[in-house]
Amino acid sequence: MPEPETDLLGAPYTRETLQLRPDAEGEVVATLVHRRAEAPTRKAVLHVHGFCDYFFQTVAADFWVRNGYDFYAVDLRKYGRSLRAHQTPNYVGDLRTYYEELDLALERVGQDHDHLVFSAHSTGGLTLPLWLHDRGHSAAGVFLNAPWIDMHADAFTRLLAMPAIHRLGRVKPMREIPRSVSGGYARSLHRDLGGEWDYDLALKPERSWPVYAGWIRAIRLGQARIERGLEVDAPVLMISSARTGSPDDDHDLRSSDVVLDVDRMRRSAARLSRHLTIAQVEGALHDVTLSPEPARARVFEELQRFLSAYVD
Repeated sequence: MPEPETDLLGAPYTRETLQLRPDAEGEVVATLVHRRAEAPTRKAVLHVHGFCDYFFQTVAADFWVRNGYDFYAVDLRKYGRSLRAHQTPNYVGDLRTYYEELDLALERVGQDHDHLVFSAHSTGGLTLPLWLHDRGHSAAGVFLNAPWIDMHADAFTRLLAMPAIHRLGRVKPMREIPRSVSGGYARSLHRDLGGEWDYDLALKPERSWPVYAGWIRAIRLGQARIERGLEVDAPVLMISSARTGSPDDDHDLRSSDVVLDVDRMRRSAARLSRHLTIAQVEGALHDVTLSPEPARARVFEELQRFLSAYVD
C-alpha cells in the first residue's frame, strides 16, 4: 500500500487513495483521510460525509482526537478529493455501490484498532446504517449527525412527484431532475458568504450539484429499507437541530436545519437500532458539528455524554 501523503487540510492530516473497481464512466477511487490521536490508541472513528459534501469539518476531528481516538474520514467515490474530471459528481444509482469503499476503509482502520465508532452525516447517515446492517458489523458506537433517513418534502411531492421520479429513475437514471437551490445553507456555513467555516466551493458548491432520477431512486429505496426496520448492532446516537427552518429566512439559516425535516427524522430513527439515543439541540444547523455557538458546544456535550455512558 502506498505511503499516505499530506492532505489538502495540511498536517497533521494525511490521506491515501483507495482504488475501486472501474464503472461505466471509467476509473473510480475513494479517499481515506487520517489524523492520529496524540498518544497511540486502539480506538478509532470512521466518518462518512453527506451529499454535496466532503470532509473538512476539523472541529469534529478535534473532538475525537481529544477523546483519544484516531480519526478517519472517507470521501466517497465522485465526492470531494475522490471526484475525477470524467465523472458525474456525487452520482450512484444504488447506495450499495458505496459498500466497496466502506469495506476497504474498515479493513484499513481495523488493522490497528479494535474499538471502532462510526460517524455519518445526512446522506452518509442513510448509507452507513444500511451497510452496517447488511454486512452484520458490530461497533462500539454510531453517531448520526442529522441523517437523511426520511424524505423532506410536502405532501404533493411525497405522494405524487416522488413515485413518478422513482419510476423514471428505473428507466432513465441519468435524467436530471430540476430543482431550486437558494444557496442559503452555504451562506450559513462558508466564511466568505456569511458563515464561519472555510472549505473548497469547487468541491462543495454554493448551489449544490445536479441530482438525477437514478440517484433519487437509490435514496428512496434506502429510506424504504429504514422504514421496514434495521438491526444496527451498536448503541446509536442521533443528533439534529431542534427544528426545521426555511432557507429563505436569515434567522432560520443560523439556528435550524434548513435541509431536512427533523420531526420526520426523529420518528424514523427508532427503526435503526434497539439501542437509540436522540438529542435535538436548539440552535443547531443541518450539520450539527458546524453550528454556531453555543449550540455547537451543546452538540459535543451530548456526544461526550453518549461516549461516557455507552461507548468508552
